[in-house]
Amino acid sequence: MTEKVADRVLARLREWGVDHVFGYPGDGINGLLAAWGRAGNEPRFVQSRHEEMSAFEAVGYAKFSGRVGVCAATSGPGAVHLLNGLYDAKLDHVPVVAIVGQTHRSAMGGSYQQEVDLHSVFKDVASDFLETVTVPEQLPNVLDRAIRTAYGRRCPTAVIIPADVQDLDYEPPGHEFKMVPSSLGISGWESVPSQDALERAAGILNAGDKVAMLVGRGAAGARAEVVEVADLLGAGIAKALLGKDALPDELPHVTGSIGLLGTRPSYEMMRDCDTLLTVGSSFPYSQFLPEFGKARAVQIDIDPHMVGLRYPYDVNLVGDAGATLRALLPLLRRNEARDWYDEICMSVERWTDVMRRRAELSADPINPEYVAHALDPLLPEDAILTADSGSATNWYARHIRIRGGMRGSLSGTLATMGCGVPYAIGAKFAHPDRPAVALVGDGAMQMNGMAELVTAAKYRSAWEDPRLVVGVWSNQDLNQVTWEMRSMSGAPQFLPSQSLPDVSSAAFAESLGLTGIRVERPEDVEGAWRKALAADGPAVVEFLTDPSVPPVPPHATWEQLEATAKSMLKGDPDRAGMARQGIKAKIQEFLPGGPGRGTPSGDAD
Repeated sequence: MTEKVADRVLARLREWGVDHVFGYPGDGINGLLAAWGRAGNEPRFVQSRHEEMSAFEAVGYAKFSGRVGVCAATSGPGAVHLLNGLYDAKLDHVPVVAIVGQTHRSAMGGSYQQEVDLHSVFKDVASDFLETVTVPEQLPNVLDRAIRTAYGRRCPTAVIIPADVQDLDYEPPGHEFKMVPSSLGISGWESVPSQDALERAAGILNAGDKVAMLVGRGAAGARAEVVEVADLLGAGIAKALLGKDALPDELPHVTGSIGLLGTRPSYEMMRDCDTLLTVGSSFPYSQFLPEFGKARAVQIDIDPHMVGLRYPYDVNLVGDAGATLRALLPLLRRNEARDWYDEICMSVERWTDVMRRRAELSADPINPEYVAHALDPLLPEDAILTADSGSATNWYARHIRIRGGMRGSLSGTLATMGCGVPYAIGAKFAHPDRPAVALVGDGAMQMNGMAELVTAAKYRSAWEDPRLVVGVWSNQDLNQVTWEMRSMSGAPQFLPSQSLPDVSSAAFAESLGLTGIRVERPEDVEGAWRKALAADGPAVVEFLTDPSVPPVPPHATWEQLEATAKSMLKGDPDRAGMARQGIKAKIQEFLPGGPGRGTPSGDAD
């Protein structure tokens, strides 16, 4: 049988080691779907409920596997639906390739059904490489460059294949004029800054008395080197949220997350340090970094396009995090004064106690902080965690501690809602032998998480470890936006936009034959997590939480406090609960001690 272009697409993906393609069918890719049938579903076509979810699953797969994620969609509406997930990949620097159908070439320009100018649609999100295959000989070069560029530039790329081209007989490029041959593969590589730049950076770091480190996802492969540098310099280490799994939180000088969703130790360390070393992070909120002119600073990043941003760094080192730190280590002197280091460790201990006390405060009906706090010690050390965007992200950032080989991620830069469940599904295909836990709010769950439970049910038998736990904070409020309205705009909660219907995701899970648990009392929280983590397949555990518990930032500015007070004076529907829970939460930072360990109770007030 003659090999078609569509057959060659799948064969080339297999040669690149692609084993999964996340997609949704449509007549714009009928040729590819027929080829999948002829190929015995290799690579495996993973059917989501929506093309946006296909893109998110490809992003989750890529984030947790380190390999390129591939998604596929039909022309017109299917291609448009991919965009949000592809922008998530672009902003978080994740390698993803989108394979997209298009109407027949003979119909192009004729206002034909589902004809969309895909080059205009994708020109920003896939700006590093975007091409349409118009003749068979063009295919290997285009597909190879899309994959190679996605890996090399850590970005999304797109290949558009018109429906009629998919069904053409494949002809490889010949040894002729205007033919572009291609080849497979891309080697690993390391880049290291110049010796002069390393020596200048070492001079700054050696001169520091109070050194702070900020690490991001780019430091994930340099855990040992980061720890050794911090030990030499007597430095504390804060983590950007995308780099949460770059280091374990068991280290006494790891201060946790930074920013609005961060910790007080991270805030105070950045406020008081005299030297900053940033490794593999483009954390955007400069107000949480040292004041300009107060600290000298060095940045390490593999991407020259991303260095020198966010802070006036004295030296910008372009290179791989691990290789650069290894080259830097022999130039560093040990800081024998450990007062700064000891102060950071004590600050972390105090904050850990504050978080425990906050979690143990009573609420109506369940304190959302306690839900995450109770999960933390129960998590297996090989768990893969995903967090959605919303107030639940605060509790993931502050209460979940990375241990052992745990992994975790979220939509860091786009901060889009609805990624938590599809990320976890992508993670399960990347690591079918590991448990995955998605932490989401009821808004994100209603947006698309519930539909994607159908995907989890469909593929549950494909995973060696069948556990995929979805924890849902259900408070019938788009809670993060509600608190942002209060603290940033001084506006009261606007119920027509913020109020959510009470739809039980646990009941929906049960209707699919999955484990569904609804928790309405604090004393049942821990047992519910244990049951979900012990389930023999996907499980949804839904907690009815109090929307009045504020996601208190590590340092609330006077402007934020004033705006929140104004929102209450303007008649916020929940002003009584806001005052009660806000005061209770904030006062925990100033108490010398607190209630003993256990479930929240009235005694914790």
